[in-house]
Amino acid sequence: MPLPLYPLALAVFAMGTSEFMLAGLLPDIASEFDVTVGTAGVLTSAFAIGMIVGAPLVAALARNWPRRSGLLGFTLAFAAAHAVGAVTADFPVLFVTRVVAALANAGFLALALTAAAALVPPDKKGRALAVLLSGTTAATIAGVPGGSVLGTLLGWRATFWAVAALCLPAALGILKGIPTGGAKEEATGGPALRAELARLKSPRLILVMLLGALVNAATFGSFTFLAPVVTGTAGLDEVWITVVLVLFGAGSFAGVTVAGRLSDRRPGPVVAVGGPLLLLGWPALAVLADEPVALFVLVFAQGALSFALGSTLITRVLYEAAGAPTMAGSYATAALNIGAAAGPLIAATTLRTEAGNLGPLWASGLLVAVALLIAFPFRTVVTAGRGAEALQ
Repeated sequence: MPLPLYPLALAVFAMGTSEFMLAGLLPDIASEFDVTVGTAGVLTSAFAIGMIVGAPLVAALARNWPRRSGLLGFTLAFAAAHAVGAVTADFPVLFVTRVVAALANAGFLALALTAAAALVPPDKKGRALAVLLSGTTAATIAGVPGGSVLGTLLGWRATFWAVAALCLPAALGILKGIPTGGAKEEATGGPALRAELARLKSPRLILVMLLGALVNAATFGSFTFLAPVVTGTAGLDEVWITVVLVLFGAGSFAGVTVAGRLSDRRPGPVVAVGGPLLLLGWPALAVLADEPVALFVLVFAQGALSFALGSTLITRVLYEAAGAPTMAGSYATAALNIGAAAGPLIAATTLRTEAGNLGPLWASGLLVAVALLIAFPFRTVVTAGRGAEALQ
């Protein structure tokens, strides 16, 4: 894979760490700003909504920028938002920094997904996407637990400073490694914005975006609420929460890596094998969660299957949106984050049912079942190699 992909992955690692790290920092933030934990939780919602709205909006605004300038600008804006957040004494200012960070993250991902696809031959988009998404999976393995430990030892502000610092080598790598040509030059001779937005009328594109969102909703619905499963259902000490999160992250890294080698030319086996296994895995985890060994094994397996299937579907989004060269990345980003935002909200509604802590696991199974039921009649679209022409 081209070397410039790796600074992009480092930036995604920093941004993924920021997106997920607040789960362990909210009590300290709430205490320092004298607000409730529920009020502090709006920082997470602000980031998710900013990502969903920001992906297409910022991508449209930045489509005529040189790609290197856009990536560098978004990375530095993300770092600056965290630096301001680390020093502010006002909760509303901290809230604004999370919105700004989300918009910068959305814009970066929209450009980075397109840039990664442009750095490799047309038949290797899936492998390039796997390298890029490895930044997210590495964030769940190392970034989030590391941020939690750093926050415990030095306070939550130190974690914000650490994220800002991670952006600097990524920015340098982008400056040195990404070609000066990019979106501006391509857009000049490419389709107009209206034509790129018109791709959203494609039934194929809408289908794979919907499926990607559903699978991602299942993934983050359960991931968000793994902690009470570990300490409540399995009866383990709090220290094991980090272990389980690392196992999920390690599985997701394995899943993205394997799927990256198959999703370009042979997405069919990933969907045909991974889909049913993922469907069976969530209820199996719900039934066996009180057995620690089974919990550890299944968490790793579900992480691998979730990200293998999810990354394959997002690769399909890039293929089906090939006629929208500057907006394709934003469509993929929107699909990912609609799922990431909706999944925890859906899962949360199950916590007050008889299922209790296990409710999110059953909800994830239901979301995957819906995705597979929708996909089955259109399986030739989902499993087509290289990306067929969209339906008119």
